[in-house]
Amino acid sequence: MHRSVPVAAIVAAAMLFGTAGTALELGPDAAEPLSVGAVRIAVGTIVLWIAAGVRTSVSIAALRPHLTVIALGGAGVAAYTPLFLGAVERAGVAVSTIIAISTGPFATATLEWGWRHRRPSLGWLLGTALTVVGSAVLVSTVSADDKQIDALGVTLAVVAGLGYGVYSVTTKVTIERGVDVAVALAAPFTIGAVVLVVAAFVGSSWSWLGGWDGIALAAYLGVFATGVAYLLFGFGLAHLTAATTVTLVLAEPVTAALLAELVLDETIPILGWLGIVTVVAGLVVVGRTEQPRTTADVAGTTPVQHTGPSSSSAD
Repeated sequence: MHRSVPVAAIVAAAMLFGTAGTALELGPDAAEPLSVGAVRIAVGTIVLWIAAGVRTSVSIAALRPHLTVIALGGAGVAAYTPLFLGAVERAGVAVSTIIAISTGPFATATLEWGWRHRRPSLGWLLGTALTVVGSAVLVSTVSADDKQIDALGVTLAVVAGLGYGVYSVTTKVTIERGVDVAVALAAPFTIGAVVLVVAAFVGSSWSWLGGWDGIALAAYLGVFATGVAYLLFGFGLAHLTAATTVTLVLAEPVTAALLAELVLDETIPILGWLGIVTVVAGLVVVGRTEQPRTTADVAGTTPVQHTGPSSSSAD
């Protein structure tokens, strides 16, 4: 398989992720980020399980050897949204976003190196550095915050980025152990969905779901910006390293910024456009660095009940 196929799948997933902010802005005024995030993850989880049921016969018993890894991934999913929102509350959107997107790729690479013995290449380091710097420039120019940098807020943003890295690496490990891609995505999402829904019931309002515009928002975010997006993410993850996958997801802030200008009439300053160009350059470097594995090498293409854990979780 040519490297462009899984790379394109990840970029397409990132573009769908990047539509979430615009959709939320166009949705009901009463919509709150925590409850919207909970509904998005819950609906997305349902979509992933439907896809898993279509792809293979799902056996919960067959997942038992992988429960520890799945639980770690679920903790990553559950941690990201509330911790990121907490970071935004204390440190502001720009600072929190920059820290989270900077932490994600490098945390993923560190985990993958330590756990799967997959050392990042020089090309990945160069491309990721370009992408992170470009994203930071872009976010800082389009986000206006009055908040002071807060130590706890920074810490929450770092842990949020780490949570995304944990989900990505554990999902990669589960796929390599023979679990179907859709199942490997859906199982930890289920844990995260339960935690987020409970948290949202305690600390957020659900009144925005009372109208058709709220239902439409929930359907779009859950089905397309989460379910379909993560299926594309999973396809790419099955053929690329987790570190490369997470770096390519940084196409998300570019999509969000472009949509904000095209749909919401916001303006991207000159420095912001420079950030976009830098992100794209970094994505090109990363996308050209890694040779994807062939279909025959990807354990996740085999139904879980027919394949046990592989003898090694490393490439």
